[in-house]
Amino acid sequence: MSDLAFYCFQYALALLLAPLLPGIIARIKAKVAGRHGKPVLQLYFDIFKGLRKGEVISQVTTPVFTLGPVVGLATVLCALALLPLGGMASPLRFSGDFLLAAYLLGLGRFLTMLAALDTGSSFEGMGASREAAFSALSEPVLFLCLLTLVGVGSTLGMHDALSLSGMLGGRPAHEWLLGRAELLLVENSRIPVDDPTTHLELTMIHEVMILDHSGPSLSFIEYGAALKLWFFAALPAGILVPDLPLWQQSLCWLACIFAVAVLVGIVESVMARLRMQKVPVLLGGAAVLSALALILTQVR
Repeated sequence: MSDLAFYCFQYALALLLAPLLPGIIARIKAKVAGRHGKPVLQLYFDIFKGLRKGEVISQVTTPVFTLGPVVGLATVLCALALLPLGGMASPLRFSGDFLLAAYLLGLGRFLTMLAALDTGSSFEGMGASREAAFSALSEPVLFLCLLTLVGVGSTLGMHDALSLSGMLGGRPAHEWLLGRAELLLVENSRIPVDDPTTHLELTMIHEVMILDHSGPSLSFIEYGAALKLWFFAALPAGILVPDLPLWQQSLCWLACIFAVAVLVGIVESVMARLRMQKVPVLLGGAAVLSALALILTQVR
């Protein structure tokens, strides 16, 4: 199998398996709580059910409302195509592609906020405001994490250190830990920052922005969220997996991604959601430690 065919296979595998991650997290949380919980494949059922339904769209909305979920899903698909998958470098890689990946995710978030504001709902406007505030704090942490990996690659003399495929291949695992893995929970609206299962509008962040979406649009949002979770789980997986023969590395990479989902489920089971005013403290601490990691890569 050629390198391009193998990468396409890994990309298709990511598209197929991404909805498993929320199912694994939900099942882990249910088991820890002593409940049976939903099926692991529940998100597949929800996505296909939504695609078969019609949409109820308010008359006060504009095309921005329906454009938000489509652009959000498209940006995650494009960002995922820039990642090295299963130990195989992306055929679309180029120097500085990590900037494009970060801005693609930011664009998807921006359109989701616009769609929420387009409804004219005060609740969704509140959620969009919170999302904007927390994303303004989390995005610098993401860039600092990636720049830390760039610094490590430059120290090791890697010619493609500015590419995601270069920085995530064969890097020491402790470098990502210095870059703060809390970013996965923040970017995917998980506990302790947000609770995706809450039904209280006043405590919601991401979920309150999609209250008016239904049918295919809601399916696009749910699938895009699963792909985004896969994207951020693949970041530490690309560092933790050792240099092995390609198929063995691919299997280890998949196992690491599912292990991240299990770890997220355990974290959400043993701790509560933080109060809103505590989230900036968490993100500020992550930013300080990320900056420290970046400095350490430059002085050693």
